[in-house]
Amino acid sequence: MSKSITPEMTRRLVDCAMGRLPADKVIRNGRWVSVQTGEVIPHTDVAILGERIAFVGPDASHTIGEKTEVVDAQEAYLVPGLLDAHMHVESGMLTVTEFVRAVGPHGTTGMFIDPHEIANVFGLKGVRLMVDEAIVQPIHVFVQVPSCVPSAPGLETPGATIGPEEVAEAMTWPGIIGLGEMMDFPGVFQSREKPHAEMAIARNAGKTIGGHYASPDLGLPFHGYVAGGAEDDHEGTRLEDAVARARQGMRVMMRYGSAWHDVATQVRAVTEMGLDPRRFLLCTDDSHSATLVQEGHMDRVIRHAIAQGLRPITAIQMATINTAEHFGVSRDLGMIAPGRYADILLVPDLVDFRPAAVMAKGRWIAREGHWLIELPSITYPEWALHSVHLKRPLTAEDFRLSVPDVQQGQVTAHVIGVIENQAPTRHLRMSVMVTNGEIKPDPERDLAKIALVERHRATGIVQVGLVHGFGLTARCGIATTVAHDSHHLIVVGTDEACMAQAVNALAECGGGQVVVKDGEIIGKVELPIAGLMSNQRAEVVAAQAESVLEGFRACGCKLNNPNMQLSLLALVVIPELRISDLGLVDVTQFKFIPVVER
Repeated sequence: MSKSITPEMTRRLVDCAMGRLPADKVIRNGRWVSVQTGEVIPHTDVAILGERIAFVGPDASHTIGEKTEVVDAQEAYLVPGLLDAHMHVESGMLTVTEFVRAVGPHGTTGMFIDPHEIANVFGLKGVRLMVDEAIVQPIHVFVQVPSCVPSAPGLETPGATIGPEEVAEAMTWPGIIGLGEMMDFPGVFQSREKPHAEMAIARNAGKTIGGHYASPDLGLPFHGYVAGGAEDDHEGTRLEDAVARARQGMRVMMRYGSAWHDVATQVRAVTEMGLDPRRFLLCTDDSHSATLVQEGHMDRVIRHAIAQGLRPITAIQMATINTAEHFGVSRDLGMIAPGRYADILLVPDLVDFRPAAVMAKGRWIAREGHWLIELPSITYPEWALHSVHLKRPLTAEDFRLSVPDVQQGQVTAHVIGVIENQAPTRHLRMSVMVTNGEIKPDPERDLAKIALVERHRATGIVQVGLVHGFGLTARCGIATTVAHDSHHLIVVGTDEACMAQAVNALAECGGGQVVVKDGEIIGKVELPIAGLMSNQRAEVVAAQAESVLEGFRACGCKLNNPNMQLSLLALVVIPELRISDLGLVDVTQFKFIPVVER
């Protein structure tokens, strides 16, 4: 988090720039990536005093004193620290601290996080838990107040709720940068009271309003949504989505996370149509811990964006100054310039973008991928560690999909269709066989069962449906308590007994993800904090999560990051078909439908 700057601080910066006060650190002989002007300027020095930059120019020798630390950049590129414009820490299955540990060496020095995952479990006290941890980090972690808890009122039951009163309270906290993604887009264009009240509170507090228009309809509903006040959107997947948002004055957040790959199609608005790139930002939204460990974070996004045809400096602008300006923090972040925080990367190659050294707030925090400083030690309260509440242990009978009025024969079923690497699903209508009054999984047709188990209030509710696209061929059950957005417990499988075993295993360990094949647990990651996060290091969580991915593969699934695909099947604000604790939801019409057509 940025701190208030005082007259004494500015006087000291001036004195350093004028040579009257020695700098703490000087970086010499770098190639300055000036995102503010779109230039790369060779033979540049940067003088740093405390946490901020005092001087940038061709010769900083006048700022060097006896105790000044001098680093020769050896003509490496001097790049502003990277900013992730929109992301959820919980999606990495890590705490804020461990997420920072994972992404800092990759050059991320600022994150704009929306903790609506933990908010759906614990409400405002869960958000405060994240805010308090964010404030003490060595990089900048800004928090947006979750706007939609639940994401779709009336279509799901969260563990807690947040409304205008809670939003107003949180807006007074230090570290709050804005209102989180407004997922209730029908509530906005239908002029319902709650979303408009929350957006007015944010606007009047001078905060940024995050958007989330998850519909392909760019007609009047889209125009109504934009008129409501959302200032950005990360849900676009098509070229026309990017163009429409930019033209209507929104910032286009192009995401490239572990499973959502939406840069390639949308960046064509810049590379092919020539739209001004100032309105375009890069973000990850959801990054799995394995992605962070094995591939990177915002550096990975920049490499990908450049591979789609963007000029390197344009891609860097989309991950630095564009984001800082959007959130109103460019006085502090987003560029290498006097008065800004000394968030500086030494990068040998702008195309194969991999920082060799990372400075945040004037301190070298990482070099060649290794941390150089201590991170804060965080203790979590007991209430945060006990969030999985089932009425009783489940049995195979709980996952029976009965068709009361049909004993034998064919029926038409509404089936959730998974789309690889995308958040939307397809609403499939499939002919299925009823045998002895029930529908069984049919692996030969890639038809598995999906069930949502209520886990916040121990109601005993189990909703059962059908899903296509996981490719499960073995006798298995795969369960997760990471289940956006209300984070109940989702399980898919081809065998009801394995599904019950998987659910009971998660109840016993306090949450996470587990794969059961032929009655044996073959993959597991434990996430005791809200059933969403582990307080272990990213590499440990990544190894555990990899066992889950290996479990998916052992069960026949060939999808990229299928655990993240699974986690979204209850997200009742993204078309077309989802499951909630209240039933099967047609998201295009925002209504419940039966599994079997009548």
